[in-house]
Amino acid sequence: MKILATILTSALMITGSFLASKQKNTVTVINATNNNGKVSFALFDEVTHMKTLLHAKSEKILDGRSSVTFENLDKGEYSVICFHDKNNNYKMDFNENGIPTVDYTSSCNILAFGPPSYLGSKFTLAEEDLTLEVKFY
Repeated sequence: MKILATILTSALMITGSFLASKQKNTVTVINATNNNGKVSFALFDEVTHMKTLLHAKSEKILDGRSSVTFENLDKGEYSVICFHDKNNNYKMDFNENGIPTVDYTSSCNILAFGPPSYLGSKFTLAEEDLTLEVKFY
């Protein structure tokens, strides 16, 4: 019985330390032009960047601000891309030339012509939880 109790205690300690090592990343858009619709946020890593979502969340806008928290993340490098979904259609809208008709940004606020690159938008999630403030351009 002592051996079983020791094994269970060890398993709980290992599981607890594993869960405790997970991090949170909070991303806040601070300059939405109005409170219509919501802001949609997408989290990627280098492999999934703009192909497959690791996590996605949407949140209402209040006083030009919208914020989400991605939880239980492993330490590492990530990228967030977000856009103002003014018409609540759950997608980024483009004109006939392929240019976005909605405000958007990436986690490091670096945007050039074309879609955000992983290198230009990546950030590192290390020992501490991370909070990012981004602006639409």
